[in-house]
Amino acid sequence: MVTVDSNESFSVRITRELGDYPEHKLDIYLFVPGELGLNSELVTERAFYHQAFHVQRTYHSQVQLEPLVRSRLVQRLAKQQERPGPEYRLSLSLYAYQYVNAIEQEVGRILRDRPENLRESLAELLDLSATILRRLRRTAPKDEGLRRYYTNVDNYLSWFSEQQFLRLSVELEFADDEQDIRELLLRISRRESKYRAENEYNSERVNSDSTRVSNKMRLLRRLIEFPVTLRRIGQELGNIEERFVKAGVAAVVMTAVSYAVLRARDTLGDVTAVFIAAVALLYAVREVFKDDIRQKLWLWLRKGRPKWRHQYVDPNNENMVGKSLEWIDYKNFVDLAPEIKKARQATTPQRGETVLHYSSWSKMLPARFLSGYATTRETIVLDLEVLAPLLEQSTYPIYRRDGNDVIKDIVEKRSVLNIVIRERWSDNDDIQRWKVVLNRNGIVETEAAQ
Repeated sequence: MVTVDSNESFSVRITRELGDYPEHKLDIYLFVPGELGLNSELVTERAFYHQAFHVQRTYHSQVQLEPLVRSRLVQRLAKQQERPGPEYRLSLSLYAYQYVNAIEQEVGRILRDRPENLRESLAELLDLSATILRRLRRTAPKDEGLRRYYTNVDNYLSWFSEQQFLRLSVELEFADDEQDIRELLLRISRRESKYRAENEYNSERVNSDSTRVSNKMRLLRRLIEFPVTLRRIGQELGNIEERFVKAGVAAVVMTAVSYAVLRARDTLGDVTAVFIAAVALLYAVREVFKDDIRQKLWLWLRKGRPKWRHQYVDPNNENMVGKSLEWIDYKNFVDLAPEIKKARQATTPQRGETVLHYSSWSKMLPARFLSGYATTRETIVLDLEVLAPLLEQSTYPIYRRDGNDVIKDIVEKRSVLNIVIRERWSDNDDIQRWKVVLNRNGIVETEAAQ
């Protein structure tokens, strides 16, 4: 199951739960309007990959309370061990990490869609947050080593919850009969702030400086993410082949030029000004065509083949728990698979779009996961800021009738990108499409297309 939502100003977050299937194939087709002029000369595949695609895989639990239950069991086992294992940190971090992701997505949805039943949506969010934090705080360990880690996690979740509720109170527009909801958000935020003060989680020096608080909480966020995030070790493929291509092309071109020089010597006789000019011309031709021939040959050899290989390593025990191959290419619309064309639902004018195709194949090894975990989640942050220089910051007038009057509206220019995602695992094949509306300042709207 794939979900897509806007993450930051120009970022789209693509999330998929891999379940317990060992092998997965993912294809992402990005359809960029032709008017933007995107092509491989302006932004190469390699540059687009490194600037736009940021992939992360984490442990995941489909049962919400499972990590918390496991942390309780680990606490009991820790009493019998001189040095606690990594299981407690992983379980507690996974519980916190899933809470943070759920709250971020729900708050983003409320701010983006502003549901009609706002009171009901916020009540559900607040109840969920209070329940999860209450369950966490009931499991505070007594062991000093485990307690320090629990304190850091609880400190961050309290601050994070306060920040999310304050954000809602500021960015949401409340009607006169909804001011009690805003007051409830502020009251819960004050309660969390008081909770941290009572437990002396942060010093006065930190509390009095927003920059220090932000830096500390960013470190605590990384502390939570570290045990659950698989380390990704990458290798770009084809480096040795590229060297052989470079050497081979140089040898062939040099041989041809040398042969031409010898023929010129036989034709022109002794070394003369004409002979020197002919040799200079031959070497100039060599310099002009050598790089073009090498580039064309290299692209032809690498077309359709994997460009990167990655390994996923468990940071808790340094075991390799998965591997993946990745591709990225510019495509012609006519070369796309029929099912992708159908999903795009393209009309004739839309066929001028530039199509960028990212593909990945992965195989996970659940048997090597830490005991009790069999599933992972992949998050791909697609940073579209690479397209920002191509977007125009302009407006144009639109006229409409209002009775006998004509009203002139000023409309900003926006671009619509289409993202078609195809996910294949086992015997399943799922294709979905999303529309992303952009202006020069960032993403305006992200929605699933019918």
